[in-house]
Amino acid sequence: MERLLIAGALTAIAVVVALILRRRKPDPPTQPLWTVPAQLDRQDFLRPDAPWLVAVFTSSTCGSCAELIAKALPLESDAVAVHDVEFVGRRDLHERYGIDAVPTVVIADDEGVVRASFVGPVTATDLWATLAEVREPGSTPPACDHGQPN
Repeated sequence: MERLLIAGALTAIAVVVALILRRRKPDPPTQPLWTVPAQLDRQDFLRPDAPWLVAVFTSSTCGSCAELIAKALPLESDAVAVHDVEFVGRRDLHERYGIDAVPTVVIADDEGVVRASFVGPVTATDLWATLAEVREPGSTPPACDHGQPN
């Protein structure tokens, strides 16, 4: 009889544990860690008439931001506007577009649609190749395709 009571108690415990595990919600899907805008108002940035914009959201206290600006500036041309959106000087744009990490690079077309972005440091090769790819899809060799075109 004692064995029967022990078996019944173990069964009851197993049922309770199973019910608790069944009620437990699964982990939510992973979410992006940082906010990147999907659309920009080109009037908020330098040279709104340029076909392409490389907006680099930075802070004067960020060492990798200065390095990233140095990598982005050579992209400036008649077709590409490069805008350093420094936090202290343009806090309004950081807030408007929900930028919560620097450096953040946003590549947008002439309508302000964000075609690619990077959060954090990026190599010049990846930045330049990503801009080339969004401007002319298929132009970047597969070995250089490390960006995040949308």
